[in-house]
Amino acid sequence: MKSSLFYDGHYKNVEEKIKIFLNKYPDFLSRETFYSTRATGDAIQNILEENFQNILGIPLKDYSNKFARRAMADIAFTDQNDLYYIVDVKTHRLGTSFNMPNLTSVERLSRFYEDDSNYYVLLIVVYNINKNVHIEVERVHFIPIEFLSWNCLTIGALGWGQIQIANANSIVIKQGYSRKKWMIELCNVLFDYYPNEINKIRNRMEYFKKIKEKWENKKDIWE
Repeated sequence: MKSSLFYDGHYKNVEEKIKIFLNKYPDFLSRETFYSTRATGDAIQNILEENFQNILGIPLKDYSNKFARRAMADIAFTDQNDLYYIVDVKTHRLGTSFNMPNLTSVERLSRFYEDDSNYYVLLIVVYNINKNVHIEVERVHFIPIEFLSWNCLTIGALGWGQIQIANANSIVIKQGYSRKKWMIELCNVLFDYYPNEINKIRNRMEYFKKIKEKWENKKDIWE
């Protein structure tokens, strides 16, 4: 079932409300945490987890913000149409030259999307910090992963493959994009990715065959 939150464009109002909320939020950084993007990101995430339900402002059947650190979700909720959303909060500090945030495993996402009522949603906060140690949010993205173009995504070599944003300074959004088309594109990306990984493994095996041969021919001075 299509989510009216995303396919009718209501998510744009949520993005604006999050931006206004964070920019009005009392200062929460110290001089010590100012330099740590991890500490800043964790603080923004905690603030959103505690306040997101009120910011969203729509009737929900349930809401949760208590998840293990390695879970897909930081926030989860079910709307009145029984659509289930898990929200993964990401932050990006402007001025950093390179940033490749991990999103989720291709295997976990494919299993999660076996149910058409499930939505894996990214809440990306792009911010800067002024000289008064105050957060200035430049923009917010609140979108299901299928709205992210494959032009700005890549696959990282972890497990079955990890979906990553190739460069957080360059996010390409295709509003209202079809999940079916996006998932087929994911499969095609993996069909290119896996053979390259097989070739890498073959090269590594050849390397360690030579290492083993050297050790087999070495005198054992440790016996």
